[in-house]
Amino acid sequence: MQTTETSHRTDLTKRAADIVPVLRKNSLWQEENRRLADESVEAMTAAGIFRMRTAARFGGYEADAHTLLDVGIELGRGDGAAAFDVAAWWITSWNVGLFPDEVQDEIFADPDARISGTLALNGTGVPKDGGIVVNGRWAFNSGAAHSGWKLLSTLLIPSDGEPEPVMAVVPMSALRIVDDWHVSALSGTGSVTAVAEDVFVPGSNVMRIAAFTAGEYASERNRDLPMFQSPLVAAVAASTSGKMIGMARAAEEQFYARINERPISNTNYERQADAPITHLQAADAALKIDEAEGHARRLATLVDERGLTREPWTIRDRAYARAVAGRVPQLTAEAVDILAGACGASSIYTREPIQRIRRDVRAVTLHALHLPTTTMELYGRVLCGLEPNTFFI
Repeated sequence: MQTTETSHRTDLTKRAADIVPVLRKNSLWQEENRRLADESVEAMTAAGIFRMRTAARFGGYEADAHTLLDVGIELGRGDGAAAFDVAAWWITSWNVGLFPDEVQDEIFADPDARISGTLALNGTGVPKDGGIVVNGRWAFNSGAAHSGWKLLSTLLIPSDGEPEPVMAVVPMSALRIVDDWHVSALSGTGSVTAVAEDVFVPGSNVMRIAAFTAGEYASERNRDLPMFQSPLVAAVAASTSGKMIGMARAAEEQFYARINERPISNTNYERQADAPITHLQAADAALKIDEAEGHARRLATLVDERGLTREPWTIRDRAYARAVAGRVPQLTAEAVDILAGACGASSIYTREPIQRIRRDVRAVTLHALHLPTTTMELYGRVLCGLEPNTFFI
């Protein structure tokens, strides 16, 4: 496939839109139970959502970045936790697509395979005949309850030479799960901690992180696919932007539903929609969301075009991808703050989705990959001609 066909993009986006009511119905249950509802996962499975970053030979769609964006927006409109987990699963599916083909053959024997993963480096790996033995503890394993595999980053300690960061993929059943996901936002993601205790990982299931960032992939069959021509940083940003725009769109829906039904307390405005301040709030929020989508669309175009032309990614291109990963959450969080702040005290009830959306979008801006100050500093450094201050570029 050269890129996702228009019919496939339209079909996948429609499928995602069709399950929005299911995702919304389960939002409060998921927050209270600190994991996705089985019904939500089943609906997304039936819609083919988990196959979007999987190679076609396994029954996947090899979805391009614009399709990820369109589908992510619909999932974000439905539920932030579900959209967050899907974005994480898309990233890890793409990552595993870079591992040796025999590893993929095992994992994607189930074309709807879900792989929980974190890029944060933790624990250690020690060489042992045919592989490494891993010990460590990794927090923030989004979607762990519905994942069959875990992608982890650890420090390989060789018998001689310098330690080196690596990625390894292991069955979730090999790990001990710690039920510690008690948080104030994104509770439904079920991002619990996973612990490895003397877990043996075959050498085929281990890759150097330096190889990922340099584009030195182990897969022979995926090497020339357009989906795998972008650097890791761009693949991550393309997978995550839609969910933020979708959550902001959901907040807009809540805002517009309320302003025609409620007065502004202690004023003469019988309808909030009639007040000039409401007009300013609506315009400000809408423009921020549109600006966020503009950056996301620009990046998606860059990813998709480079996937076809094989034009090299410059350091500035890569830094821009990181900047988008922070700017989209920043703009959408600012928009949701405006919308939620205008909804009055009655909007803080747990039955009202906008208060959950507000907490969820703000939580994303704290994520290490999305932190606006970090991503903006990196982009500014590169624009000023300085070397990047991170390996993740």
